[in-house]
Order: sequence, then structure tokens, then C-alpha cells
Amino acid sequence: MSIETALDPLPTSGSRPAGSRAWRRFRRHKLAVFGVIAIVVLLLACVFGPLVTPFDPLRIDLRHRFAGPSFSDNLFGTDQLGRDLLVRLLMAGRISLTIGLCAMVVSTAFGTLVGITAGYYGGWTRVLLMRFVDAMLSFPQIFLLLVLAAFIQPSIVTITLLIAATTWMEVARVVEGQIRSLRERDFVLAAQTFGASGRYVMMRELLPNAAGPIIVAATLAIARAILMEAYVSFLGYGVQAPTASWGNMLNDAQQYLGSAPWLAIFPGLAITLAVASFNFAGDGLRDALDARGDLH
Repeated sequence: MSIETALDPLPTSGSRPAGSRAWRRFRRHKLAVFGVIAIVVLLLACVFGPLVTPFDPLRIDLRHRFAGPSFSDNLFGTDQLGRDLLVRLLMAGRISLTIGLCAMVVSTAFGTLVGITAGYYGGWTRVLLMRFVDAMLSFPQIFLLLVLAAFIQPSIVTITLLIAATTWMEVARVVEGQIRSLRERDFVLAAQTFGASGRYVMMRELLPNAAGPIIVAATLAIARAILMEAYVSFLGYGVQAPTASWGNMLNDAQQYLGSAPWLAIFPGLAITLAVASFNFAGDGLRDALDARGDLH
């Protein structure tokens, strides 16, 4: 699901829906509630799980290679080097979720800046910025990311920046459409009448009233960034060993699908759960922040 499909410009009247009504609408969205709970559990498990487990994620034990999942010892089994798969999965989650969150922050900030500038000033500013956005969107994002990654030394920072550089465009389009629909509202015209600068109007009047779509876009951008990191790392251009991510764990597991399928099943489930949970949460936020929900 694309960000633009999930986000039509929201009707705004200069003030956001009351928090209590938005919270009630969000609670009615069962999948969104499940998504938030799953995200919290994933984050807590990845942050604190490795600290309380008795296994070292880098400890190699060749005598216990390919041990299957067991409730008595290694819950998720061991990998090709005898390392505990559960603790490596949690350590990999730290990397994948960090990349997803950081890439979201960078892409949302840059996309918002481009979108609010184009939407507010219009004219040639809008034409130039939005045609640049369209040109960037004309390239398949995953192939553009792979091409860029092939020429840059892979690291957590560079992969994060590359993902952000290939995912800000849809945020820019969403924000531009929302700002364009708001800039003729009375509260904006009043601020301009009293001599407010363009920067003041954009940052203090327009941006707070466009916060709903931006928040939803940011939530969906995290899911996309996690998925793109998995793509790139699976193909060998992303996070490199010995640092584990869910993507390169899948890459390592592909030659053992027949003999040790749990090496691929658990990272795949982690990616699926994380991406689905952020998408569910984004859908719930979209409904909760939509004032039209009070009419149903």
C-alpha cells in the first residue's frame, strides 16, 4: 500500500479534532490497536531482550550448529555457526528498526520541507519542485536504492541516508496537496494581513494544521524503510556481517532453506510483523485524525 493511496488530503478547519474523539476512533480500529501493541512489544524485546538472555549473539559454538527450536535450550534454534538465533534476531531488530525510524525522520523532514514550500508559494516554485519530485518518482525506488548502494561503502548511516533519499517524494506530494488546500483559509489570510512572514505562516499556521497527514505518512514511511533495508541487505548491498539485520539474516539463511528452514522463517516473520504493524497503526491514525469519522 502506497502512502498516497492511504492518504487523501484531510479536511481541516484550522483546529485538529479533539483528542478524546480521535482516541475513541483509534480504539475502534482493532488492527491499529494490535499494531501499536506489536510495535511496543517489538521495541521492548529488541532493546531489553539481549540484556536478559544468557547467550552471546557473537559466540560461535560449532558443536551445536543447526540445533532446532527447543523450549528447553535455544528457543528459536541456532544458526550455521551455532549462535543462538533468538538473541541474534533481537540484535538484528535493533539495527532494522533503528534504520527504519531514522530514515523516516530524515525523509519526512525533507519531504515536508519540499511539500510545504511548493504548496505555499505555488507558481514556478511549485512547478520546479514538484516536477523534480515526479522525476524522482519515475525511477523504481528499489532499483534506484540498489544502484546508489552499489557505489557507496555500506554502513548503517549510509543505508539510512540512501533509504531516506529514495522515500521522501511521496511525503512531499502528500504535504504539498494538503498545504495547497489550506493556504486560502481564513486563518492564513488573517496572518498574512497582519504582516506575518512566509516562514512564520508556513511553520506556525500551516504546518500544525497539516500535522495529521504528516504523522500518518511518517508511520507508513517506517514500514517502507524497514522493508527496503531488508531488500538491500538480502541482496548483499546493505548492512554487512558481523552486524546482523533481518535482511542479511535472510540472506545467510537462503542456502539452508531445506535443512534448517527456521533460519529464514523467524527473520521473515519479524519483518512481516513489523511492517504490518506500522501499516495497521498508520491506517488507524488516518481514521482517527479524519474529522469525517464523526459523521459515521
